[in-house]
Amino acid sequence: MTDVRPALATVRVLVADDQPLVRAGLSTMLATEPGIEVVGEAADGATAVELALALRPDVVCMDIRMPGKDGVTATRELCGPDVADPIPVLVLTTFDVDEYLFGALEAGASGFLLKDAEPATLIEAVRSVAAGHGMLANGLTRRVLREVVHRRRTQPVTAARASELLTPRELDILLLLAQGMSNEEIARELFLEVSTVKSHLARSMPKLGVKSRLQAVVWAYQNGIVDIGG
Repeated sequence: MTDVRPALATVRVLVADDQPLVRAGLSTMLATEPGIEVVGEAADGATAVELALALRPDVVCMDIRMPGKDGVTATRELCGPDVADPIPVLVLTTFDVDEYLFGALEAGASGFLLKDAEPATLIEAVRSVAAGHGMLANGLTRRVLREVVHRRRTQPVTAARASELLTPRELDILLLLAQGMSNEEIARELFLEVSTVKSHLARSMPKLGVKSRLQAVVWAYQNGIVDIGG
């Protein structure tokens, strides 16, 4: 199953944060936005997982540092590699690039945003993750990818096999995706319909063992398909 899904009329969100004021503020901000419904709140990772599995929200806004089960562990249980029916997670934290960020991405998170982001950016991130596009905070992307390349490790699928696993068109789309292009921009660049781009992504991501656009981009850098300086 991939995270490429049609746009949702109403995005159902679960907010998980151990700080009551932050949790209430995020919930209020999201709930006042047309087309977004906050369906639940959690003060720790264990409750977040329990509520998410019961409510099946379109997005879980997940804090990293919470008592008991932390946000990384909760994220892995909701959308990790072994989860058959993942629930998309947008990680929200006060911490910049560190072990938590990489842990969250490796756990399967579809997006990462700092809590000092503008409200409009948070709204955009929630909608983007709900639509299967993923989201990294502006200014973090290149730093994240540099670190991914630095930490490069042996993957089940290697760069040498990418051209064998992906069709030429799928590889073209992956390269443009890694440049930060949206489906619409990729479609214009390759003279394709947007629906065709989405179909190619839906077919290619299982081949790479990833479940979101963001994870596909990280995979491309991690395996040397694209160069961080490119």
